[in-house]
Amino acid sequence: MAIPRPELEKPLPAKARWQGRLAATAISLLGRTLRIEIEDRSGILEKRPEHSLIWVFWHNRLFAMPMIYRRHLSDRTGAVLTSPSRDGAVIAATMRCFGVASVRGSSSKRGPAAMLELVDWIKDGYDIVVTPDGPRGPRYRLAPGLIRVAQKTGARILPIRIEYQSAWVFDRAWDHFRLPKPFSRVRVIFEPYETIDAAADGDSFEAERARIEHILNPDHETD
Repeated sequence: MAIPRPELEKPLPAKARWQGRLAATAISLLGRTLRIEIEDRSGILEKRPEHSLIWVFWHNRLFAMPMIYRRHLSDRTGAVLTSPSRDGAVIAATMRCFGVASVRGSSSKRGPAAMLELVDWIKDGYDIVVTPDGPRGPRYRLAPGLIRVAQKTGARILPIRIEYQSAWVFDRAWDHFRLPKPFSRVRVIFEPYETIDAAADGDSFEAERARIEHILNPDHETD
């Protein structure tokens, strides 16, 4: 599938491009062995929404998402928010291999500009993908930028929970990144769509932020 709106894609360093291709190959090979089980509480697999969506899941569950996307939702197009760092460039290059564009930015670098680009993607009818505790954490803490984008656009949020039956956990990484082991089962839950009160401010804004965070962390996991 062609990358939509290529004019928003800035050139990536050659090193990032080949590392991205290598990562995409590894994801594809390992992904073929995974047993992905979907629990679709949103109804997205039965009926695609005509409106744009904001896909949300935790940073340490990132590995499985390209295969979930390719198998079940590849007709949706859009962009993923990635860090402007070198690691973010590799993620951007990897996602290009799966037909997904990227918006480069974080809370510390290009934050306002990245938010405006995300808003533009949604207004043009595309989906966006956000790992709301990335790129540096705290782990399982939903940053407020996601809520602001949802308020500005009225786009619905699609919370996605991903659990690996068996995985290697990289404890030294800030997010305790998880790499599913070959042939393991991957449980994916598409939670019901969520909307954000456009008028929420102050305490009510924090309540909306905490509500979405709780959906992604129903058991308050802190591992």
